[in-house]
Amino acid sequence: MSTTTRALPSVGGAATGRRLGIGLMNGLFRPRVLGAWRIPASGPVILAVNHAHNIDGPMLMGTCPRPVHFLIKQEAFVGPLDWFLRSIGQVPVDRSTADRSAVTSALGVLDRGGVLGIFPEGSRGAGDFAALRSGLAYFAVRSGAPVVPVAVLGSSGRRSRVIPALPPLRGRVDVVFGDPVTVGGGGRRTRQVMDEATRRLQERLTAHLAAARRLTGR
Repeated sequence: MSTTTRALPSVGGAATGRRLGIGLMNGLFRPRVLGAWRIPASGPVILAVNHAHNIDGPMLMGTCPRPVHFLIKQEAFVGPLDWFLRSIGQVPVDRSTADRSAVTSALGVLDRGGVLGIFPEGSRGAGDFAALRSGLAYFAVRSGAPVVPVAVLGSSGRRSRVIPALPPLRGRVDVVFGDPVTVGGGGRRTRQVMDEATRRLQERLTAHLAAARRLTGR
């Protein structure tokens, strides 16, 4: 179990990451943002984002009205990317174990009223919220922070011929924010509380994704 301590992710770094995301994502794609007003203007928030493209994290950083600290697999923190991702306030997490340091950093973001981004499916795939890992429910119950479902829908489901994990360059990407949901539990993390939180969150996330697809025609 990882016990390495880390400093809390930089607030200023996440703000810089947001500015970089705005420039990069608007330069490479055509983002259309719907429902951003649903993000609370202050206080702790968890963004639960579907994950079908490699740009999902940067796209959220550039379209969310507040700076975001994402939990990102530690395998991405290699070479120059290690320094860069840490400098813009992102949090590495070891998905093979219970990473205490990542949990502490993520809870620290929420404790100081920040925005934590999570891919609840755990890794990039169909992006349909069909299977949620336990992390989202844990952070929602432990912190009491509202969870905002987010659907990132690439251009007509097509992928770039150059880089298959990306939607086509200059293609439209819809980012749809849903209504916040809280799962309660009073901080108690019993098996029953966690199972109920996971069930409720999955229902809300899949319902939001279906609504977002109807809204955007994706």
